[in-house]
Amino acid sequence: MTRNAIPMLVAVVMIGAAAAHADKQPPPAAAPAKPFAVPAHHDVTLDNGAKITTIAYGNVPKTSVQLIIRGGNSVEGPREVWLADLTAQSLAEGTRTLPAAKLAEAAAEMGGDLSINIDPDATVIALEVLSEFTPRAIALVAEVARNPAFPADDVARVKADLVRTLAISRTQPQAIASEQFTSALYPDHAYGRTYPTQAMLEGYTLDQVRAFYAAHFGAGRSHLYIAGKFDAAGVDKAAHDALAGWPRGPELEPIPDAVPGKSTVVVVDRPGAVQSTLIVGLPVVTPTSPDYVQLLVTDALLGGSFGSRITSNIREQKGYTYSPYSTVRALKHAASWAEQADVTTNVTGASLSEIFKEIARLRSEPPPAAELRSVQAYLAGTFVLRNSSRGGIIRQLNFIENHGLGDDYLRDYVPRIWAVTPADIQRIATTYLDPKKMTIIVAGDRKLVDPQLVPWNAPAARPKRAP
Repeated sequence: MTRNAIPMLVAVVMIGAAAAHADKQPPPAAAPAKPFAVPAHHDVTLDNGAKITTIAYGNVPKTSVQLIIRGGNSVEGPREVWLADLTAQSLAEGTRTLPAAKLAEAAAEMGGDLSINIDPDATVIALEVLSEFTPRAIALVAEVARNPAFPADDVARVKADLVRTLAISRTQPQAIASEQFTSALYPDHAYGRTYPTQAMLEGYTLDQVRAFYAAHFGAGRSHLYIAGKFDAAGVDKAAHDALAGWPRGPELEPIPDAVPGKSTVVVVDRPGAVQSTLIVGLPVVTPTSPDYVQLLVTDALLGGSFGSRITSNIREQKGYTYSPYSTVRALKHAASWAEQADVTTNVTGASLSEIFKEIARLRSEPPPAAELRSVQAYLAGTFVLRNSSRGGIIRQLNFIENHGLGDDYLRDYVPRIWAVTPADIQRIATTYLDPKKMTIIVAGDRKLVDPQLVPWNAPAARPKRAP
């Protein structure tokens, strides 16, 4: 090719690119999300109080088995923080008939991997397997819950792992800020206790683990969910055989509702930090409130979706942060709304100003109908997607049980999303998102942050220093 031919080639490429660009058409409008149909489920309560729910779902030959034991971290005392975690994680270290290695092998032979997770309201023992092994999976999950061995050496190793996890968390600004936020929201309540001290965690004994298990595990607190493709008669028999002989155990004592603390400003000092981690939020209504779904729509429009107002403001327009987000966190006895962002230190105050400006704007005027429709489409679509798996179905059924709701909550969720009006959004923001009642947490370099927080009464903040 000669040098004179190069410009012609470039011109051809440019013309071709322009033509291709001209041929592009805008994508078609998204079809309205279909209402969510709650899968048929069969519910049984055994004489010992154990509940069993089976959900025939999907065509893939797999089944999800989850045993949910009510309680979780919410039943820990002030000197027992993470004792529930130590107990739950130690369940995987073997049973009276299956040591840890054999337990893992048994799960793997069924095409699954045993997992044990704990949250404030429950411990979840889960196993997803090929459908033909569903009865065996049910028996294995029940064996783990009913007959833990708690071998001393393995429990000690689990505790050492938790100590390392705690140490890592203490170095992460997001974890530190979150701890301060929950502590401020729920003082003197289990929901407000996020981390133990290292000395507390290291001091837990094997006898304490066994005593915690005896006090908080039993058939009366358990709900076994089986979702997927399986033989109904065989699964019903396997579930009954696995749980019917388990003693009822201690009843779950009523956990008091979390009484919100006073709004405050807390600065956790991280000298030399180039970023500040911000959390702004307050307690809100729980899912039992008729305003809850409208609150979820308000959250998505304000900060809970990628195209939300706060995200567009401090990420796209200002460039203060990369991934801000807001969320509504619903627990059994409390709920909260919070906006979180990691921002450059020198725009800490400016970021807070913009967050509160967007809250004030939503409280002062309803959003345009087109903006609301976009958010509604997002929420309706993601709700259906979240429930398009075996685990997703179980999570939703567990959600409505935990909050004392019925199937109608799931069935009517999408129509209720679409029924929200711009006036509803303004009312929700005005009613529940009061800036004067919000707690502000900042984990950052205090000497640079404090002068920026004067408008929010930072001098009255409790001084904190990151461990």
